[in-house]
Amino acid sequence: MNNLTELLLDWYRQKGRNLPWRVKGGAHQNAYLVWVSEIMLQQTTVQTVCSYFNQWIQRFPDLKTLADASLDDVLHMWQGLGYYTRAKKMHECAKILVSQYNGHFPKNREELLKLPGIGPYTASSICAFAFNLPETVVDGNVVRVISRLKGITTEVDKKNIYEHAKKLTSFNHSADYASAIMDLGATVCRPQAPLCQSCPWNHACQAVALGIVEKIPQIKKIQKKKKNGAAFIIYDSQNRLFILKRSQKGLLFGLWELPWTDEGEKVPFDGLWIKKNETVKHVFTHVDLTLNLYETKVSCLNDFLEKGLFVQKDMLHVYAFSTLMKKILSKI
Repeated sequence: MNNLTELLLDWYRQKGRNLPWRVKGGAHQNAYLVWVSEIMLQQTTVQTVCSYFNQWIQRFPDLKTLADASLDDVLHMWQGLGYYTRAKKMHECAKILVSQYNGHFPKNREELLKLPGIGPYTASSICAFAFNLPETVVDGNVVRVISRLKGITTEVDKKNIYEHAKKLTSFNHSADYASAIMDLGATVCRPQAPLCQSCPWNHACQAVALGIVEKIPQIKKIQKKKKNGAAFIIYDSQNRLFILKRSQKGLLFGLWELPWTDEGEKVPFDGLWIKKNETVKHVFTHVDLTLNLYETKVSCLNDFLEKGLFVQKDMLHVYAFSTLMKKILSKI
């Protein structure tokens, strides 16, 4: 075993984080918990995931429970985590695992990659954490650790990072090693104010030797588009709020929402609309969105309103809304 690998495993035994989906000293006995945590952790912080993970496991303690649930129920439990395609793929994957794999995760990468929502990273994670197979798991923390360790000053090339990381991966302690290098990045080799004196790899780190730790890694920044639009608050004569289920394919497909657009402020139908003195701002991965709010009251249905339903405000909690919609609802 590489000496750096041994040092990191020793550090992890003493300093590694205790997380709800993790065990130390080998593979997790429940691949389902590993899978749920890995999907939730995509594009989401550990701190945020901890509370959602525990609630999810209480509601869906195993694959069978998840597979038998309705998609609406799954999306309702997921609301607030964003990237709702993840939840839909999980639901689909659970159904396949129950019907075709007898409720068990396959123990090899090739079979895992055939399942909905499981890409190379998630497949490697399940192999490592659930089955202790010698898979190299590379997330943002690992990219930062390896880039600094090797003193890579050029823009990040994930293939290059993977090759360096693979040489350090423990063959016999893959689960602990994968957790260890992620924890090192999250708690010591942090993006800002890294704790280099507490790092077990300090003596071998080229970025430390060169005094350029906080300048690494060089990651290309995504330029966000700015979009302006409007959301439409529609009441009926009983003061019920109009909502409809999103039918357009995409990240928010299947969720409930108020009518809205990110292209201008054209109202969905003619009527007496009042522009409110409030806006809602929301950041998607590639878009900074600003919505103006318009309000109206209707006394009869029209073709547009037939697409959805009117709901009492105290019943809105029953429906799954995106974070963007929750921001709008909080205004009203």
